[in-house]
Amino acid sequence: MGRVMGKLPMVWETGREVVGWSGLRAFNCWLNGPLWVTIIDHILPPAGSHVTMKPGKNDILRVREVIGPYVHRTPVYTCQALNRITGSELFFKCENFQKGGAFKFRGASHAVMTLSPEDAKRGVATHSSGNHAQALSLAARMRGIQAHIVMPETAPGIKVAAVESYGGQITFCRPTLADREATLERIIKETGAVEVHPYNDYRIIAGQATAAAELLEECKNMDCLITPVGGGGLLSGSILSTIYFSEVTKVYGAEPEQANDAWQSFREKKLIPVRNPQTIADGLRTSLGSRTFPIIMDGAEDILTTSEARIIEAMQLIWERMKIIVEPSAAVPLAAILDHPDVFAGKKTGLVLSGGNVDLHRLPWSEQVS
Repeated sequence: MGRVMGKLPMVWETGREVVGWSGLRAFNCWLNGPLWVTIIDHILPPAGSHVTMKPGKNDILRVREVIGPYVHRTPVYTCQALNRITGSELFFKCENFQKGGAFKFRGASHAVMTLSPEDAKRGVATHSSGNHAQALSLAARMRGIQAHIVMPETAPGIKVAAVESYGGQITFCRPTLADREATLERIIKETGAVEVHPYNDYRIIAGQATAAAELLEECKNMDCLITPVGGGGLLSGSILSTIYFSEVTKVYGAEPEQANDAWQSFREKKLIPVRNPQTIADGLRTSLGSRTFPIIMDGAEDILTTSEARIIEAMQLIWERMKIIVEPSAAVPLAAILDHPDVFAGKKTGLVLSGGNVDLHRLPWSEQVS
C-alpha cells in the first residue's frame, strides 16, 4: 500500500470504490482522508480497449503503456566485427532477451491483458509451433487464466517443455496448417476459449509493433529496418511503427528460400500460401495472413530470401561475435544482409533478433545441412 501524489488520470467510480487507469497500472482507491492506493496483481486497462482494426499511431502508443508493466524493454546491441563483415552499421534489437524468449510475448500480453473479465474467464486458445505458444501460456498464467495450445507433433522439444512449464494445456496435431486449424476449432468449441491467433490479429500486430517503436526511438534516422517474416505479425507491426515514427526508414522482410511464400506473394501481389516448407527456421514455416499481407504490400520495400547454409552461418556469427544466443529464425535478417550486401552497404540498419529459444543439444552447425 502506498500514498499517491498528484492527479489520477482517467478515473471512474464503481460503487464506493474509485478505479483508475494510468496506462501503467490499475488501482483501487478509497477516499477516506488521504488518498491511499492498493496496487493489484493484475494490471489491467478498461475492458474493450483492445485494437480491433489496423493499428494507428495512437494505438501503438497506448499498447506500449498497456504492456509496459509486463514486457522487457530489450536492449539494442552493436557489433563492430559484424559491421566490418557486412559493410553496414548494424543495430540489433535483442528480443531474444524478451520474456518467453521471443518478441511474441509483446502481442500475446497485449491480447490477454485487454480481454474483458467475461472473456478472460473462458481462457485463451491458439495454434503455434512454439514461440507464440510459450508467450500466450506465460501471459495467461500472469493473468490467472487457462491457455489451450495446439502444437504440431514436430514442434521442437525445448518449446514444448517451455509451454508446459508456463501452464499451457497442449493438444498435438499433424504438422499441417489445415490440421492445426481444425484441431484449434475443435478445442474452442469444447472449451469456449477465446482465440488469439499467432499473427493474423490486430491486437497481436499492435503488440509486435512496439519492438520497432522502441528501436526507432533509441536509434534515430535509421536507413533500413529488417525483420524475419513468417506469418507477418512482426514485419507488419514494424512497418506501421516506421510509418508513424520514422518515415525515412525502409523496411525489409527476410525469409528462407525454402519457405518463401512471402517473397512469392510480394512479387505476385496476391496471397500465396506456403507449401511444404523445409527450413531450419521453424518459426518461419507459416503463411502470411489476410491482415498482415496488405500492410506488408503497402509498406515493405522488399522481401529478401536467404539459403539454409547462410542462415546457419549468420546464427553462428551472432553466437561467436556477439556472445548471445539466438534461434535460426532470428538469424535470418543477418543472413539476408550477407546475401544482399549492396542493399545495406554503408547504411544504418536495424535488425530484430526475434528470439533465442534453441535446443542446445541440436545446434545446426553440428549437423549436416545440404
